[in-house]
Amino acid sequence: MLENKLAPSMMCADPFKLSDTLADFKKCGIEYLHIDVMDGQFVPNFTLGTDYCRILKKNTDIPLDIHLMINDPENKLSWFEFGEGDYVSVHAESTKHLQRALSLIKSRGAKPMVAINPATPIEVLEYVLDDICGVLVMTVNPGFAGQKMIPATFDKIKRLREYLDARGYRNVEIEVDGNVSFANALLMREAGANIFVGGTSSVFSSEGSICENIARMRNSLK
Repeated sequence: MLENKLAPSMMCADPFKLSDTLADFKKCGIEYLHIDVMDGQFVPNFTLGTDYCRILKKNTDIPLDIHLMINDPENKLSWFEFGEGDYVSVHAESTKHLQRALSLIKSRGAKPMVAINPATPIEVLEYVLDDICGVLVMTVNPGFAGQKMIPATFDKIKRLREYLDARGYRNVEIEVDGNVSFANALLMREAGANIFVGGTSSVFSSEGSICENIARMRNSLK
């Protein structure tokens, strides 16, 4: 079973407390910073962008987990600052040249991942399995924080883990994004996920401080 990793969703972080938040993440051993990049076309929203990634790279050594929800990402990867140790996800639905986008990410030393929407079948991965380090499973329709999880995605995570293992890709990680609450995270873990994007329902929950919520999240995954 792959190691559990937490990737707080930076779109949920208070921009006026960014320095304190990064310090908390460092103290609590957060593995990745999840950055949602939306272009208003592939998804109906605009969020974090190139300058935000640059600021994070300058102010912390925590690796980035850049989630590109943009059309034709292969033409825009050069806009973003990322490299060794970072994850970069591109959506299978966003490009006609998926393998090209993945190879460009890998050429810069980062770890390429394919993201898939809730209704996208896992078979879309068949011919890029040699090109990826992980799969990001959207458990809500992308675009906005605070949505309820789509129940069918529990089974999708389980089927994806079986699909990867059966083909000899046991080291390919599964990341989950969308209503990754304390309760849902455990069920996602049992289904086969190991990277968890925590937002307002966990890491940034008002029920506790960031460090308290991180500790609770890690305990819920044991």
